[in-house]
Formats: sequence, structure tokens, C-alpha cells
Amino acid sequence: MDYTKLDVWLEARRLTNMIYEFSKYFPKEEIYGLTNQIRRCAVSVPSNIAEGCGRQTSKDTINFLHISRGSLYELETQSFIALDQKYLNEIQFNSIFELIQSCKRLLNGFINYYKKL
Repeated sequence: MDYTKLDVWLEARRLTNMIYEFSKYFPKEEIYGLTNQIRRCAVSVPSNIAEGCGRQTSKDTINFLHISRGSLYELETQSFIALDQKYLNEIQFNSIFELIQSCKRLLNGFINYYKKL
């Protein structure tokens, strides 16, 4: 399976790029704090989808997809914190939040697909 053609991976990649774009403007004192954390978390989402697709068994794949889903929830919380701290404005936050919800839906569908294999 070519993971680079999967809607879930493509959407997660869009989300990661959006996080990088918006976090460029976080305060410099956050470079080793929230900026680093939110970026690492965002990168984890498509990375774990890709790693899961490279595994031998459905059980292994599902495990990595669950890790990716956990990173989405972590990213959602970090986005709320960035909004609370006024590092993100409402429009930026809403764009991120919508993409996170889309990724969750796609990822849950992909997990259910693998559970049926």
C-alpha cells in the first residue's frame, strides 16, 4: 500500500504544514516549549500513519494508527493552549481545529478498515 496516496496521510500532512506555518509566529521564548512540542506532535501524526503502513501485520498497523490518533488529541489540546495564550487567533485556531477533526474521522475510518482485515 502506497501511504502517500492515502487521504488520511495527505490530510495529516496538510495539518502538519499548517502547524509549522502558524507556529512560526509564536514568541521566541516558546521555541523550546510549545513551539517545539506542537510541531513534534504534528509531525507524529503522518509519521505514525506511514510507519503503520510499513508494518507486516494488521495488529502492528493498528497500533501505529492508534499512536497517530493519540497525537491528534494531544495536538488539539496544544492548539487550545496556543489560543488561550493568544499565540493563535480564532481564525487560525478554527482552521487547525477543522483539520484535526477531519484527520480524526479519516483515521478512525482507516483503523476500522484494518480491524476488518
